[in-house]
Amino acid sequence: MAGGGGGGAAPPPKQEELQPHPVRDQLSSIAYCITSPPPWPEAILLGFQHYLVMLGTTVLIPASLVPQMGGGNEEKAKMIQTLLFVAGVNTLFQTLFGTRLPAVIGGSYTYVPTTISIILAGRYSDIVNPQEKFENIMRGIQGALIVASTLQIVVGFSGLWRNVARFLSPLSAVPLVALSGFGLYEFGFPVLTKCLEIGLPQIILLLIFSQYIPHIVHGGRHVFYRFAVIFSVVIVWIYAHLLTVGGAYKNTGPKTQISCRTDRAGIIGAAPWIRVPYPFQWGAPSFDAGEAFAMMAASFVALVESTGTFIAVSRYASATPLPPSILSRGIGWQGVGILFSGIFGTGNGSSVSGENAGLLALTRVGSRRVVQISAGFMIFFSILGQFQMEISLSLSLICVYNFTCILDQENLELFSLQFHPQLLQLYIVFSLHMWVQRVSACFNSVI
Repeated sequence: MAGGGGGGAAPPPKQEELQPHPVRDQLSSIAYCITSPPPWPEAILLGFQHYLVMLGTTVLIPASLVPQMGGGNEEKAKMIQTLLFVAGVNTLFQTLFGTRLPAVIGGSYTYVPTTISIILAGRYSDIVNPQEKFENIMRGIQGALIVASTLQIVVGFSGLWRNVARFLSPLSAVPLVALSGFGLYEFGFPVLTKCLEIGLPQIILLLIFSQYIPHIVHGGRHVFYRFAVIFSVVIVWIYAHLLTVGGAYKNTGPKTQISCRTDRAGIIGAAPWIRVPYPFQWGAPSFDAGEAFAMMAASFVALVESTGTFIAVSRYASATPLPPSILSRGIGWQGVGILFSGIFGTGNGSSVSGENAGLLALTRVGSRRVVQISAGFMIFFSILGQFQMEISLSLSLICVYNFTCILDQENLELFSLQFHPQLLQLYIVFSLHMWVQRVSACFNSVI
């Protein structure tokens, strides 16, 4: 009866109202959840650590694509600055208006095969001038990204992806998260084997700081696993710099010097001291139906991959189960990020960074403010050209990207999966396969 004070049963919650994870399903040792930021000094260090982790993809993608496009060191430096600037802007938009999860939006290897196919397109083969060829290819990539962005914008903001996300169970999300991490082995270990004496100590130190020292040292144990990336990167960079100044690579080949030395990147001098990336800096984009269709296919792959990573990030941030409507909105804003990539001319599309999702699990800090601070570092260092190149090239190419795959292993913890010996065997098989692939075709056939 209306207005009655009887003790009737409360109405059941609506289907759309999501309840927090049960205690037994919550991740253990989460220090700061999505809405509880750490103290400012610690938050700034953690934000800088997220910036370091995303530098690997940000630097390696332009470093591999620009020479094929006909560009030199100056174009490579500008492309790195632009990719970093757009990543910072997209991360801020995603944390403020998208899913509002602590997710870093950066460059993705998903778009690299499609970008290479555009580079090798026949309509650019007759251009002789390298500078003109680079600009024409970049304009073609811009046009393809602008068209491809409409896929995620329409699917996300219209709510179509919400209907798909309703059918995603934890069991179906595990392959999305795990395979996105395993796919990085193909890119990480070839880089490691180019300079094994630096890459291998980096991985070993990261494991020691994050997995072993916290169990040995009881006082302040959170410092070691929370800042394991910074500790390992600084130690290995000092070690690499000592090898460089000590003449360890004086008589080695040019490829070894580029991979191992801390002073042979070649693009620090080409980068301007201060430069703000701006829209259509390479000229007006050009459009081709075949290139746009291929980029839309890559955009769909990135959409599926980002869906799994969003689910992982929501768990590591100790948030409630991700509602399908919020996930669909995040996909829409990711499409806006791809549109920005096309407008500014990054040469690559955007997706959620799996490496930074793994870092959330490694540090046990899922605060949104920390990721927003890292976005501030991205924008700040993208404007300071030469200073940013000093940090990017000396740290990312030698140290940061070598433990990308290690961070993605943290995603296996997403649904309380235990670490079994089979996972270690799988890790060793992947690692050995990538090393043998670069050494002997005979052994590679045996593997």
